[in-house]
Amino acid sequence: MEKFVLYIANKNYSSWSFRPWIALTAAGVPFEEVLIPFDYPAGNPRYKTISPNAQVPVLHHGDVRVWQSLSIIEYAAELFPESGIWPTSAADRAVARSISMEMLSGFRALRNACPMNFRRPKRRIDLPDGVMDDVARIETIWRELRAKSGGPFLFGDFTAADAMFAPVVNRFAVYDLVDDADTLAYMEAMTSHPAWVSWQEAALQETAIVEEDEA
Repeated sequence: MEKFVLYIANKNYSSWSFRPWIALTAAGVPFEEVLIPFDYPAGNPRYKTISPNAQVPVLHHGDVRVWQSLSIIEYAAELFPESGIWPTSAADRAVARSISMEMLSGFRALRNACPMNFRRPKRRIDLPDGVMDDVARIETIWRELRAKSGGPFLFGDFTAADAMFAPVVNRFAVYDLVDDADTLAYMEAMTSHPAWVSWQEAALQETAIVEEDEA
């Protein structure tokens, strides 16, 4: 099989890159990582040469190009069906995909006000309307699924659904948005995962500053 090559952006800031990277890494799917930093608001001209939509992440697999976080995850799950990227039961997979799509398309107030930023010192900011509504909905998802599965992750073992919410874990932490014990327990499980630790260590070594993401 041709090797996977995953193109990503800054580990400190790129939530979209974080999702497929942690999903594939946690599942043990082999890939080569190529990091091309962005320079907001212009982006990076190199993206046009590697990605159909001139954005990252994008996965190269031979002649195949797959872009957008969730599509990359789905493609890897099809080629590595035994990797556990999605839950094992059809019912759980349906729910996992539903909440992944909700994360992909929703929670804009939270995402706009609180960019992912691993180097950011923990402190609160003035929050616009809608942010805490997003937080409450996410906490409900996490609480209900962990109660059903028994944890520590949303469906017991780490899956793509956890990967899709990984940037939110950082947001909740660095903007000091939550204090519920169950939420914090899930965040602890996430931040203790070896794949998370590896990404975070690299993110903390980066020095580039993207002012638009320094809330």
